[in-house]
Amino acid sequence: MSTLALLGIGAGSIALLLLLIIRWQVHAFVAMMLVSFLVAFATGMPIGDIISTLIAGMGGTLGSVAILVALGSMLGRMIEVSGGAASLANRFTQLLGPTRVPMALTAAALVLAIPVFFDVGFIILVPIVYGFCKAAGVNPIKFGLPVAGIMLAAHVVVPPHPGIVGGAAIVKGDIGWITIIGLAICIPLAALSQVVAGWLNRKGYPMLPTTAEQFAAFGNSEDSKTSKASAAPSVGTIMALILIPLALIMAGTTGATLLPKGDNLRNVLGFIGSPIFALMVAVGLAMFLLGRNQGWNRERTNAIMESALPPAATVILVTGAGGVFAKVLTASGIGAALSQSLTATHLPLILLAFIISLALRAAQGSATVAIITTCGLLADAIAGGGYSPLQVALLTVAIGFGSLGLSHVNDSGFWIVTRYLGLSVGDGLRTWTVLTTVLGLAGFALTALLWVLVA
Repeated sequence: MSTLALLGIGAGSIALLLLLIIRWQVHAFVAMMLVSFLVAFATGMPIGDIISTLIAGMGGTLGSVAILVALGSMLGRMIEVSGGAASLANRFTQLLGPTRVPMALTAAALVLAIPVFFDVGFIILVPIVYGFCKAAGVNPIKFGLPVAGIMLAAHVVVPPHPGIVGGAAIVKGDIGWITIIGLAICIPLAALSQVVAGWLNRKGYPMLPTTAEQFAAFGNSEDSKTSKASAAPSVGTIMALILIPLALIMAGTTGATLLPKGDNLRNVLGFIGSPIFALMVAVGLAMFLLGRNQGWNRERTNAIMESALPPAATVILVTGAGGVFAKVLTASGIGAALSQSLTATHLPLILLAFIISLALRAAQGSATVAIITTCGLLADAIAGGGYSPLQVALLTVAIGFGSLGLSHVNDSGFWIVTRYLGLSVGDGLRTWTVLTTVLGLAGFALTALLWVLVA
């Protein structure tokens, strides 16, 4: 089949996928599986190979993703239920001072966003945002907008979040390098989120009536009045649960970079630095430290961990379906055709990766789907480019930042942020959509700068 025909099928498959998800509101998992079948038939893939290709795509992606997402969800859920998020935010506020409450909340949000999914993490922090805003006599958007911005930035580029982990699995990116790069770039983005949100908030926005009622009633219940901060785990405990797995992962990456293959110490560091082992350690510590602090028995701890799995199941299935779609694009020859066409444009691959991811994000709303699909489309180009592990990690991070921008009405996160902060659709587009786009562009600019330096 000609290159033009393959590219046409590829473009048509993406258009059909977007129509199914957006226009006809078909579940993303079902839509991607259906389109994968259609692409396989349209490209003339032997019928005996179709099912095995789909299974290989699902298994290859979920081999690591399912474990990481499940463990990350359990860890985040235990931090949520124990009150660790409030403890973390309060401590950051004490360190930075009352006048720097927005900065303190943004810093705490960046740390919390590492193990906790964006939607869950933001909802966890909403009561803290409300409390500080009520004490300061300001609209929740003043403190909540930069918090949401940096949490989403971490969600799209810092493992163990499913989009970046699934994308890394497809392009064979090193999770350790991706973690290091993603965190390093998110630190200045946290400051930028604060500055841009302050500029966007230079004028007041009317609060939606339902949010205004919720905000006015906040803190007046008997449960709120009788709660005790001493029941929450210490900030040191929460920081340890977050930083220990990161330190283990970075140790593994450092060993792989500095030590020769076959070295015993490199093998040991590679084992303890594997993301699966690192998160297993964090979950085990959380079961002991948080369980003991809260007085949870074995049944209570198991119930909390199990409650994290139903929401994670959908994420895992969608991520796996993205891997199936990516595998079909590769096996059918569409990936190779796209790779050849992209090479002919002479545009930098890192720029194309960002643009494709940004376009998919704007079109269908899901950052995870945008990352997975873009990685699938560019997998052949990346694999055949002779790039170093560090460069592959930078390409993956660039794709992640592409999925950060242009969050609007087809994104569930848009509705969560705007409703909790009391923004109308129009005001949400003027604030949240602008903030995510600025952060995405800035994140890509920093990634591209690193790309130039290591090239």
